[in-house]
Formats: sequence, C-alpha cells, structure tokens
Amino acid sequence: MALRVAVVGGGPAGSCAAEILVKAGIETYLIERKLDNAKPCGGAIPLCMVDEFDLPPEIIDRRVRKMTMISPSNVEVQIGSTLKDDEYIGMCRREVLDGFLRDRAAELGAHLINGTVNKLEIPSNDNDPYVLHYADNSGEGLQGEFKALEVDMVIGADGANSRIAKAIDAGDYNYAIAFQERIRIPEDKMAYYKDRAEMYVGDDVSTDFYAWVFPKYDHVAVGTGTMSVNQRDIKKLQAGIRARAANRIEGGEIIKVEAHPIPEHPRPRRVVGRVALVGDAAGYVTKCSGEGIYFAAKSGRMCAEAIVELSKSGARVPLEKELKKTYLKKWDKTYGATYKVLDILQKVFYTSDAAREAFVEMCDDIDVQKLTFDSYLYKTVVPANPLVQLKITAKTIGSLIRGNALAPAAPKPVEVAPEKEKVKG
Repeated sequence: MALRVAVVGGGPAGSCAAEILVKAGIETYLIERKLDNAKPCGGAIPLCMVDEFDLPPEIIDRRVRKMTMISPSNVEVQIGSTLKDDEYIGMCRREVLDGFLRDRAAELGAHLINGTVNKLEIPSNDNDPYVLHYADNSGEGLQGEFKALEVDMVIGADGANSRIAKAIDAGDYNYAIAFQERIRIPEDKMAYYKDRAEMYVGDDVSTDFYAWVFPKYDHVAVGTGTMSVNQRDIKKLQAGIRARAANRIEGGEIIKVEAHPIPEHPRPRRVVGRVALVGDAAGYVTKCSGEGIYFAAKSGRMCAEAIVELSKSGARVPLEKELKKTYLKKWDKTYGATYKVLDILQKVFYTSDAAREAFVEMCDDIDVQKLTFDSYLYKTVVPANPLVQLKITAKTIGSLIRGNALAPAAPKPVEVAPEKEKVKG
C-alpha cells in the first residue's frame, strides 16, 4: 500500500507538514481555501526559524533589533542592547511567508488543492479511508464544484476555527481576539520603525494582553489582543492603542483592517484515530507573548516526522496510540514547560496596571533582557547561573511590591470609542 495523507490548511503548520511528508515519498494533498490569504497577525518570527525552515532573506520585511516597552503611565524601556550584530526578530507579512512555504511544498510534489473542506467523513474502523468533502475554489464561480478525496490520514492545520477539530470532537478552548490595522505612515515616521517594534501595556489598550506597533515592508501593523469577544470592547481598545501611539503614526492612513481568534491553550484532544491537529487548530499559541507562527511550523513538522517514522516512509498506516506516543508526547515534553511558564507570567503581570508597571520596570534589567531574548530567538530556556536567577527573582518581587501590584485591581467601565478612518495626532 501507499500511504495517502491530506493536510487541511496551507499556513505554516500545514505547509511544513506537507513538505516533510512529500520529501519522504508519501502521497500528500495540501488543501487551502484561500491562496492569497493574509492572516491578521503581528508577523514576528524568531531568528532560529529563519535557519531551521530555510527562509530566504526576501521573506523578512524588517529585522527588528530594538523593542520599546511602554507602560500604562507611558514609561518607556528600551530593549535590544544584549543582541549580537547578527541577531534580530524577523517581521514578515503572513501572505508572503505562507505563500512561500505553501509553494515550496507544492514544488516538492504535494498536490495543492484550492478548496474549502465542508465535511470529514470518519470511518468506523482502522482500515477504511477518511473521506474529505470539499468545494473546489479554483474555478470562476462563486461556489466551486463539490468533490471528495479519500485518504488514510488527515492533518488538521486549519486554524482556530478548525472544521477538522470539530469533526473529531477535539474539544473547545478559550481564545483571544487579535484586532489589527495596517497603517501606511509618512516616510519620516516610518524611519523610526526601521528596526524597531513597540509593545504597549495598560487597561486602555488591553485588559488581559498587550497592544503593538510592528513594522512591515511599507507600513506598520497597529493592533491589540484581548480575551473579550465584545466588538465594542475591541473597538475601544483599538482606539486606545491608536491614541497611545498617535504622535508616531500621525498622518497615517488605514489600508487594511483585520481580526482573528487566537487559541489560549491546547485542545483537550489533538490526536483522534488517524487524525492529528497542529498549529492553531491544536491550540499551540503561547500565553503572554501570543506567539504562534514558529510553534505552528514546528508542530506541523514534528507531526509529519512522526508519521514518516511510524509509517516507514508510507509503507503502513500509523495507529492513534502510536501517533500520540511519538508526536504528542514529544511535543509536550519539548514545549510543555514553555506554555506553563508564559501562562503564569500572563496571570501575574497582565492582571492590573500596577502589575504592568512592574513588568515594564523589570524589563529594564539587563539580565532579564538577555534571558528573555535568548529564550525567544532560539526557543530554548537558557540557563542563567544561580546568582543571576536569584537577582531576576528579587527584581520581579521588588517591582511588584513597589508598584503595589499584588493588590487586586478594581474593574473599569467599558466605553465605546468612535471609528476613525484617518489617524490623527
């Protein structure tokens, strides 16, 4: 037999999975509903992803070497002095990154299907195929021709609203909303963001996350993340970040408005039968930072590598228990601690403005900066020596005490802010 695998979703998770599968000689179908999709996303990728996934220089819009952290009271902390000359955070547009990874998988031999999956027909035993029913979007009409595809395995890489996850009853998760405006600003103001990104914290820009101004090729992405799904709340918070960044984006014009759900924790079930979830569909977005691109690509690759290993490069069909042991166990062992630590940090530092002031103060410490950047850039928990660890702990506690951040915060009323099409100072 020859193993047939369908990968649903052509973002970083799905494309990286398809690439590994097809390189091993496995018949692979990569299904993406919208080939020019531009997912709402800050677009930051760690340095290690550039080498690990062999990304060409033109994929990176900006190489950020400076990060400005801005507290609720507008105290600014400059981060980046610990970076070496060749170190940076990559800023990319998702339509460019996703298109590159998807095209590479197709060029290697994956069957790229421009289609929308409507239903996954699940077999009653371990031998019969899964049947994917989808609308072929490659034609001219508003609704494509309905087709069916039989495969032995399915990888669900179709995002936070995954239909594959629903089909296998993977369970729900909490999610945040990322809302972002792409704003083209005057050249003199864009020069400020040449190699700089900004993070803003405060109840006015996000009650449980942070807001950002990230540089792109010829514009900036200005957005906020929040657990609230109330449209009025989101508009208020977006008005807040535009107001906080007003002087730096004055004269800008909104060229695109985007919103998207962000998973807050992994789904209860990520492997069911011969179906595995990766990326946002699995819930692999970190708390505190909201990072998901690298973890999406990495989970797609790890899942595919497990399938290649277990199937002996397509000679047999892996079983659920094998996939759980090889893919899920390895993933949880490698990254489980990272998710837990960032979850704790979010609960400590994003609960009140006092805690956020303490958080920004703590980021001014050079040891904290180095540990944070090294962990982000290389996706490893870099061990500090005991004295440095003790210093960081003391700094954290001291900042929290000085800011009275350990006291409970009183709830604030929500106000509605009017929409604006032009950014005013």
